[in-house]
Parts: sequence; C-alpha cells; structure tokens
Amino acid sequence: MEKKYLAVEDLDVYRKLCPLHIEDSELTHSWPAEERYELGSQVRRSSNRSPAQLAEKNDDRHVRNKIEGVNRSRGEAGETVHHLFVALLKTYITQEVYQIFRDRYKECIRMLNGLEKTPEKNSRPKTGAGKLRRRRLATVRKMNRSPAAGRPLQPDT
Repeated sequence: MEKKYLAVEDLDVYRKLCPLHIEDSELTHSWPAEERYELGSQVRRSSNRSPAQLAEKNDDRHVRNKIEGVNRSRGEAGETVHHLFVALLKTYITQEVYQIFRDRYKECIRMLNGLEKTPEKNSRPKTGAGKLRRRRLATVRKMNRSPAAGRPLQPDT
C-alpha cells in the first residue's frame, strides 16, 4: 500500500533537529550544577520540543495543523538559540561553540520556513497525479472556450 504522507523521520529538518537536541543535552551537562537544572533544563526542553512539534502534527491530515506544528517547531528552535546566547553571556560556552549551534539552528529555521510555504509538497510523496489533474483541467477550460461559449444560440432559419 502506498503511503499517503511522508513519515516525520523522512523530513530532513527533523533528522537535523534530533541529533542537535542530543548534542545540546551533552553540552549542558558540563555547566555548573545550579545551571544544569535551570538554564540547562530550558535548553534541553526547548531543543527537544522543536522536533517533537513536527512529530506531533505530522500525522494530522489537515494542512493547517501541519503548518501550526512547523510554526511551533520554529519558535522552539529560536528559543533554544536564545538560551544558548544566555549561556554564552554567562560564559558557560565559548563564542565559537555558540556560533556553531546558532548556525545549525538557523539552518533548521530556514528549512522550517520552506516547509511552511509548501506543506503539501513536503507532506506527500511525489507522483504524477498533480500533473495529470492540471492537464485535465486545461482540457476542460479549452473546451469551454469554444467560439459559441457564452453566446445565445441562434435559431435556425
């Protein structure tokens, strides 16, 4: 049986966000003990919620709900960047480490922006059905543009 929608694991952005969360978690365990349960916990939760939002809404059959999942995922990724910036200000991470994580999250945010703009394209396997549907529609339109279309019939004399 052909899949109607892609599994969340098939989304490139999901495959990037999951390992990023694991790396975030490892990073926070080297912070001072009081921060592991404050700022570190916030980094771990927001970095996990980003792919979790995609997973939660991916199987929904309404495109509007898929877009909501993408929006929430993007927000969580942005929140994680903020928490990492605070960690930089508190000197728990270096500028170089912050920049690497920031760049990776910004790449994911760009991917989520693209996913939001084309949710159906990214949620269904590519088939020729759309092309066939457009061709049929063009044929129907062409038939409706016949010279007599829209004019009253003239009685035969």
